[in-house]
Amino acid sequence: MKFIELEVKTAFIVHGFDEKNKEIIENVSDDQFMKKLISIDRIQSISEEYVLVTSSHSRIMYWEYNCSMVELTNKLKLSGLIIV
Repeated sequence: MKFIELEVKTAFIVHGFDEKNKEIIENVSDDQFMKKLISIDRIQSISEEYVLVTSSHSRIMYWEYNCSMVELTNKLKLSGLIIV
C-alpha cells in the first residue's frame, strides 16, 4: 500500500443522500492543519482547494491541504504516483 504525507484539515463530510437524492453534508471546518499519512487508494480527486477522500460507512470527506496544487502534483510525480 502506498501513502502520501500531507498536512490537511477537514472542511466537510458527505454522509450520503436523502430521499430526494440531495447530499447530506456536515460542515466541519477544522481550525488547524494536521500531518497525516494518507493511503493513495483513498484519494478520489484533487482540486485547487480540496483532496476528496473516501472514509468509513460510505462517507466521503473534503480535506483542505496546506500546499499549492503544483506542489502536491510535483510530490506525487516524484513519488511515481502520477503521470502528467
